[in-house]
Formats: sequence, C-alpha cells, structure tokens
Amino acid sequence: MSARHPIIAITGSSGAGTSTVTKTFQNIFRRENLKSAIIEGDSMHRYDRKEMKLRAAEAEASGNKHFSHFGADNNLFGELEHLFKTYGESGTGRSRKYLHNAEEAAPYKQEPGTFTPWEDLPTDTDILFYEGLHGAVKTPEHNIAQYPDLLIGVVPVINLEWIQKLIRDKTQRGYSTEAVTDTILRRMPDYVNYIVPQFAHTHVNFQRVPVVDTSNPFISRDIPSPDESMVVIRFAKPKGIDFQYLLSMIHDSYMSRANTIVIPGGKMELAMQLIFTPFIWRMMERRKRALGG
Repeated sequence: MSARHPIIAITGSSGAGTSTVTKTFQNIFRRENLKSAIIEGDSMHRYDRKEMKLRAAEAEASGNKHFSHFGADNNLFGELEHLFKTYGESGTGRSRKYLHNAEEAAPYKQEPGTFTPWEDLPTDTDILFYEGLHGAVKTPEHNIAQYPDLLIGVVPVINLEWIQKLIRDKTQRGYSTEAVTDTILRRMPDYVNYIVPQFAHTHVNFQRVPVVDTSNPFISRDIPSPDESMVVIRFAKPKGIDFQYLLSMIHDSYMSRANTIVIPGGKMELAMQLIFTPFIWRMMERRKRALGG
C-alpha cells in the first residue's frame, strides 16, 4: 500500500459485472478531478487471441481439458505484481491494451484480439485503477493482493454470473450456448483455485443475488434486472463504516450481519458512490500529506 501513489483494484470473474463498477469509479474520478491510470486485466493475459486458441488446442490434444484464461500459466502475474509495486513506490510503470474488437483495434491499425506495444504510464497520475480477473491473487510465487489500498470484489451468485456471461458472449461475441458452456466447464478448476480465493483478501465485496428463478441459467433469455435483485455488501473491516448513514440514505436496506448490509439491486451505484467517495477523499488527503502539500 502507498500513501503517495494509491491503487484501487476491482476483481471478479468474466461476466461478473466489474465493468459496471468501473464506470462508477470513472464518474467519481471525473467529479473529483482526479487523473487516473487505468489498467484492464485482459492486457495482462500472456497470449493474444490467435495464440491462445492454438495453445488451447494443443493442451486439449495432450489431455488438458482445463486450459483457461483464469489460470497462472496464461497470465502475466509477475508483470502485474511488478506494476503494482513500481507504481506504489514511484507512480510509474508500463502497461498495454488488449484490443477486444474491430472498433478498439482500428485506431491502432491492428487486428482485434491483439495487444498494443508496452508503454509508460501517463505522468503525474493521482491513482492507479485496475479492473480484471486477478487484482487480489496470491500464489506461492506472487502476492498481488498486498499492494492495492482498496480491493473490491464483484461476485454475483454463480448462476447469475453464468447468465450474464452466456447472454453477453452470445449477443456481443456471436458464440453459441454450447461454446460458452464449454468455456465455463473448462475454466472451473482455475475458477476455484484462482478466482474464488481472491474474495477472502478483498476489503469490500458486492454480491448481486437475483430474486427471480435462475435455477437453469443455460435456458435463460434475459439477465435479471437490478430491480429483480438484491445486493449483499460485505466489509472485511467494518470499523469506520457509517452503517446508520447508509441505511438512512438507501431505502429498503438492512443489516444482515455486523459487517454486511443488504440493499435493493437498483441502488448499487448509489451505494458505491456513498461508500467509496469518502474512501477516495481519505486516499487523496493522505497523498497530499505524504507529498508535503
């Protein structure tokens, strides 16, 4: 953790909804006039799209049916850890982008599914913001979770997570239900070993729970709406959290445990604004003092 150069990391599985949380933070940064360095977790994959397909085919031919983007072998954990460490120490580092589609790739004159060259982060940023799969990973070789000043887990109940992934991949990426199902099954060991353990290290977890039937996610035609959901917010260290204020500001919310508040799904963005804006104020005040300003 660093007073001079703070880091916020959002971590969650593919289809969990981390991108929605990122938009809320971008709004906070814009409102507070903060300059952020944005790191997308996909940029820390080891292989581009073509090579990943080739490696996956080779792995399956050799009997490995669980080769996935979730595992250590297919991600640059060392580079991500080094980035967090370097930024925390000096506010510097190197990053790249993963170009998901033709629209993102066009300005770089590259093919979709490729990486841009590594570049230095912008100078004089106030904060580093990471959103991806592995912001709180701990392995015998790497401890990425030790560096962020604020770690946030986005963890829908798993059937909802699958529904979100199935519908996103089918509508936006043109995959069949069978192809997405195969991906879910292939990733499961790495999901259990690398994704789930991270939520024991996060400072705050947001878990969306549908209140409609999601018992068979593979036949669902739509994603339960925010109004058809509740959100469980768990604080690892509730000291300093003004629960009475949150309860008064978020109607129909209640405490389910001493460190947990439950809110209507449609109030998730409001809750994040109320919870994290003071966090960021405190980070910036510490940064100001540390820089002697």
